[in-house]
Amino acid sequence: MPENPHPPADPASPPPGPAPQADAPALPPDAPASPPDAPASPAGSPAFPAEPERPLSPAGRRVVAAAEELFYAHGITAVGVDLIAERSGVTKRTLYNQFGSKDRLVAAYLAARDARWRALVRAEVDAVRGTDPVAAVTAPFTALREWSRADAARGCAFINALAELPDPAHPAHRVAAGQKLWLRALFAHLATEAGCRAPDALATRLLVLHEGALATQPLPLDTLAETTALAGELVRAAAR
Repeated sequence: MPENPHPPADPASPPPGPAPQADAPALPPDAPASPPDAPASPAGSPAFPAEPERPLSPAGRRVVAAAEELFYAHGITAVGVDLIAERSGVTKRTLYNQFGSKDRLVAAYLAARDARWRALVRAEVDAVRGTDPVAAVTAPFTALREWSRADAARGCAFINALAELPDPAHPAHRVAAGQKLWLRALFAHLATEAGCRAPDALATRLLVLHEGALATQPLPLDTLAETTALAGELVRAAAR
């Protein structure tokens, strides 16, 4: 059976919409928001997830929760909507009425995960930003330690998605790539605030360290401690 049979509309279900994505008022602004199936920006960089026109229904939230559990554990291409509908206790028609397609559901799953990650990073940054702007630059590494306790057993969901969905036009690819671009922009913004030299180059180095630490989380190695220490050395050297 095809993944998207386009069943008839269900009047009781709200129209499709991606999962919410919150912006951080205290941090650098995101790129102009656009829905996960919107075209890429003129500059070619992926657009960031937009706020939906209306919140997901309770059934829609159950679908996203089930999709996250299954996609992260087994992979995006290996999991079909039949299993997601069964796991979330909804019909396939309700699932398609809420999300429109499996592609948009994948984008919603990643956007929901991204929202949780950004909230955690914002909290860590805000905790030290006012008193120690240099420490704020490495706050995403502190956030990663907390995140890895529950959300990184199989590595980075966004890197995994980029590997499975290499087409830049895929809505979920844009969400995943946008998450990485946001983090690099955050590093650059915080490095600039801290008075670091060459903040853009520093941001790229910090992103590479951060992603390496995240990618190696499934291994029995404490790479996060090493990369966090190295990130701190880079930031302190650039801030002198």
